[in-house]
Amino acid sequence: MDQSLRALTANFPHSGTLQRIFLRSRKFGEINEVNETMVIEKRGLAGDHRSESATRSRKREVSLIQAEHIPVIAALSGHDQVNPADLRRNLLISGLNLIAARSLFKDQPMLLTIGESACFEITDDCAPCSRMEKLLGAGGYNAMRGHGGMLARVITGGTIRCGDSVRCIAASEMPTAP
Repeated sequence: MDQSLRALTANFPHSGTLQRIFLRSRKFGEINEVNETMVIEKRGLAGDHRSESATRSRKREVSLIQAEHIPVIAALSGHDQVNPADLRRNLLISGLNLIAARSLFKDQPMLLTIGESACFEITDDCAPCSRMEKLLGAGGYNAMRGHGGMLARVITGGTIRCGDSVRCIAASEMPTAP
């Protein structure tokens, strides 16, 4: 069966899981791990500095990283393991390819749904920053390149909790409010 690239990119084998939630009350502040938080439409995550910033970018409201990339980052940086909180991303997702959740076609947007109502659109790669050199040691920046996660904007808000299902859907499949 020959499928078009459009059909292939919209097909995911199963949903993923929200493993952990990390918030920072200020830009370079301490990481606070929580079990649940409110997602605020067009802002970000309640309790995270990005949702309160007057200069925030819609492209960068939330950062996500794939749990399966954490051991790769550890191996490439010469560590037995790396604490995902230290990588300073908001959401740790397992079981779903976040890179594939970014649409290849402008006229076919893809959305991530988490829990019952929160919805996000992947906007870009989340490139590592120079702080990874200090955290992971020399070469830490390069160890994370290609594995640093994704950035997203919030489409619809709601409460998200660790253990929630994460699904990637075509924007045309998004339920409309009654």
